[in-house]
Amino acid sequence: DKTYYESNTYILGKNIIETGLTKGILKTRADKSVYIDLTADGLDEKTLLRADGTSVYMTQDLGTAAQRAEEEHFDKLIYTVGNEQDYHFKVLFLILKKLGYKWADGLFHLSYGMVELPEGKMKSREGTVVDADELMQEMIETAAVTSKELGKAQGLSKEDAEKLYRTIGLGALKYFMLKVDPKKKMLFNPAESIDFNGNTAPFIQFNYVRIQALLRKAKEDFGFENTDALILPDNLLPKEKELIIKLYNFNTALNQAATEYNPSVIANYVYDLAKEFSQYYHDIPILKEEQKNLILFRLHLSKTIGTAIKASMHLLGIEVPERM
Repeated sequence: DKTYYESNTYILGKNIIETGLTKGILKTRADKSVYIDLTADGLDEKTLLRADGTSVYMTQDLGTAAQRAEEEHFDKLIYTVGNEQDYHFKVLFLILKKLGYKWADGLFHLSYGMVELPEGKMKSREGTVVDADELMQEMIETAAVTSKELGKAQGLSKEDAEKLYRTIGLGALKYFMLKVDPKKKMLFNPAESIDFNGNTAPFIQFNYVRIQALLRKAKEDFGFENTDALILPDNLLPKEKELIIKLYNFNTALNQAATEYNPSVIANYVYDLAKEFSQYYHDIPILKEEQKNLILFRLHLSKTIGTAIKASMHLLGIEVPERM
């Protein structure tokens, strides 16, 4: 985290503009304002300094970009800003390229769609903007109510239960936001996001917890200490083949998410994995299987799925509880 103050960066921006004027890349109007003509590039004329010499947003952004380049020596700089600023960043990046900054090729605007509530778009003038702290607290409280109704906190101490509610509530909020392609606008429904069924974080978290409970039971009640010794059975079940292929595609999902700057790829991957495991858990006996080698294989498969779920959720900034 670093804060850049406009009171400093506008000075850097004005210096950059002076250099651009000297090189003939920028021009001065009759009223003394400074601009760049981008009409040949399909854009407009963009004012960079007002007639009285005061700065505009673009002035500060030019200075900030140059300062970051000097300090960080980055390969890529990603601006995570809403799609209402798409045009602004097109202009900013093009100006920096025309001014000869080689690092400008590494600039990228990760444009994301707006979040709407069931009541409609959030608007500050109409007082329908939601405070983030209030929303997070609301999600934690909703998670507490839902968890108590479903008995998810049964047997937990008050401290552990509070931690569980926070993990579920914040996980639900983050996942609901991240499962949608960032370029698309989305409708956030708090009640829907906390559901333990469907494409939600609580559903994924519950299946991770189910795996941990299975492994504990295997160790404590059946004495299966080592679930890492893997012996593939002669005849894999179709569902087991599907799960193995999904695990194999873990790196593919990560690479795609990174290449496309799209965390929803990871979110939907981990949901599909949890959903397939949930069906497998219901349909196929694991600890009740008679053959020991099949029990060990299915425990190993379950453990590996749990590892992939935890890793995927961690990449989304979401914790998974060990018990619920």
